[in-house]
Amino acid sequence: MTNQTKIAVVTGSNRGLGYAISRKLSQIGIHVVLTSRNETDGLAAKQQLSSEGLDVNYHLLDVTSDASVTQFTHWLRETYGRVDILVNNAGINPTAKPEESSLLTVQLETMRFTFETNVLAVLRISQALIPLMKVNNYGRIVNVSTEMASLSTITNDYYPLAPSYRLSKLGVNGLTVLLAKELQGDNILVNAYSPGWMKTDMGGENAPFTAEEGAETAVYLATLTDGGAQGLFFAEMRKFGGPIQLQW
Repeated sequence: MTNQTKIAVVTGSNRGLGYAISRKLSQIGIHVVLTSRNETDGLAAKQQLSSEGLDVNYHLLDVTSDASVTQFTHWLRETYGRVDILVNNAGINPTAKPEESSLLTVQLETMRFTFETNVLAVLRISQALIPLMKVNNYGRIVNVSTEMASLSTITNDYYPLAPSYRLSKLGVNGLTVLLAKELQGDNILVNAYSPGWMKTDMGGENAPFTAEEGAETAVYLATLTDGGAQGLFFAEMRKFGGPIQLQW
């Protein structure tokens, strides 16, 4: 790794979409730090990518824990002195729970935990790592969202109601816009995207596309040139053959 090599952190990258994003970023010469809550799974993911000749590292990270994020940030500062790219992929989707079919039955504890994991954790890790982006006046933040969180289409889409998941991703979208507004002029570009329905543990085997296909837009946003998109919401590129902006 040289001083010019970009350093990327991908949360929840031991499997599924996060793993696919990590692999694709590594394949184009970016040094990726994989993270996960389960160290055994994370180290196995690192070993697999390393065996492919890819330049990756690993560190334990629970994005819902202040102590874990603090420890991780200290390690990044001591190891690299900076961070260039953050992909906020870690998240949960409790849609399969029966009560998640209606706002009238959803458990507040389920919603509270979903918000803690999908929204507050994104803010927590972003607050921690943005100072390491400002070191070189360069940063790219990619927040994984979903088309299910588009307010302009939510009244007539065909997706399940999934109130906890939808509302948490609405929070991610709002966080994306506000963070982008605050970082104007800092060369730290913040955007969100929907990876679509993929064959992952979350998406299931009936999904029409792979995690590798879902990773394409993340890589595009993680490698934007200076002056690129800021505070926008993108669809998965496989749908349109290129980066297409979604309506909030």
